[in-house]
Amino acid sequence: MRTCFLLKVTPERVEEYRTRHAEVWPELQEALRETGWKNYSLFLRDDGLLVGYLEAEDFARCCAAMKSYSVNERWQAEMAPFFENLENLGPDDHMAPLPEVFHLD
Repeated sequence: MRTCFLLKVTPERVEEYRTRHAEVWPELQEALRETGWKNYSLFLRDDGLLVGYLEAEDFARCCAAMKSYSVNERWQAEMAPFFENLENLGPDDHMAPLPEVFHLD
């Protein structure tokens, strides 16, 4: 199943966010693979709009599984200050999938 989600990076932290994602921790990448994330990409506009895309059997189950990894907890704690409007929740809790309205195979 294809999944797309949006988040908003604070505009003044866009460049730092890009820099941090140029070197995502190998341990975090392995945790993503182990929990079923495939073909995962992040796209970031200069104004901070972040678009995430991935393929997974069950997106909600993949997100829940990531919460059991301490590396994810550390990464999310470091990434939370980059985002707008998290309402006391971490970025993982705001990755609500967008409904797909069209797909060309």
